[in-house]
Amino acid sequence: MRLGLAANQLHHANRDAALFRWLRVCEPAIRELALELHVVGRTYDAILGEDMLQGYPAMKRYPYGRHGGLMKLVAEVVGLDQTRTLDGAIYLIDPVDPSSDYPEAAALKRQCVIHHKPFVSTVAGAIDFIECRRMHAGLPPLPAADRFFALERQTLALIAHDALKSAMLAFASEHFDLLSRFAERVATGTTGQGLNELAWSKGWPRDRDWVTCYKSGPLGGDAQIADRILDHRCQRVIFFEDPHVARQHEADIRLLERAVTTVTDEALCMTSPQVARSWTEAVALRAAQA
Repeated sequence: MRLGLAANQLHHANRDAALFRWLRVCEPAIRELALELHVVGRTYDAILGEDMLQGYPAMKRYPYGRHGGLMKLVAEVVGLDQTRTLDGAIYLIDPVDPSSDYPEAAALKRQCVIHHKPFVSTVAGAIDFIECRRMHAGLPPLPAADRFFALERQTLALIAHDALKSAMLAFASEHFDLLSRFAERVATGTTGQGLNELAWSKGWPRDRDWVTCYKSGPLGGDAQIADRILDHRCQRVIFFEDPHVARQHEADIRLLERAVTTVTDEALCMTSPQVARSWTEAVALRAAQA
């Protein structure tokens, strides 16, 4: 597997920064999985500067972001040739860094969503993603990842744009028992209404909502869920995004995404049905080893 890797300056500014917190947990797994890392220049230099991934042959240095390194990752997510096609990207985002709003940053995420590839923007998401890859490879569970699989202690947000609401309902129907393990589920507007009707059709008690419904996205539901994330009361977001449609409440969507990256060690977001299904498979594989 080939992954793009970048981190905003805050996340590699000192030895306790987010990039290094992730690598302290996941460097052995990266080596076990023989992941090929395509790393933007300053992030690459910071990794070697902390004596991490020393001698790792499957790490390729790219130019600094200002010289096009992140732009190259975008092109490789789309696909160039057999050696320059990425399977996803880890981009640890500092939400107040101006570079996180640059076109190449938005394009990296958008192309990952379009091509059904994982886009990981937080430390929590990066640990969770590596652990899922380990499960698919048949490796034993990593104790440091246990908290991300303790669903009974987490709140899950389920959000879908109009064109993907049917995909969200199909996903929830297929994985109803797993999603019901979460301590709580929340959703925006009509997505939440549809999910509750689905749950009742499956025998969920009609006097109880399966999901707590907030306002619709255009009326502020994304902002309401963002508040829960910032208060550490929502840990996982499954957000089926439609990257082809301009939305009037784009600012609210970005606010939700910024909330996730603000609590980088606690929250994570999955942005396509394919990525979410891969996660459910990893949950089942991990449970079988418990």
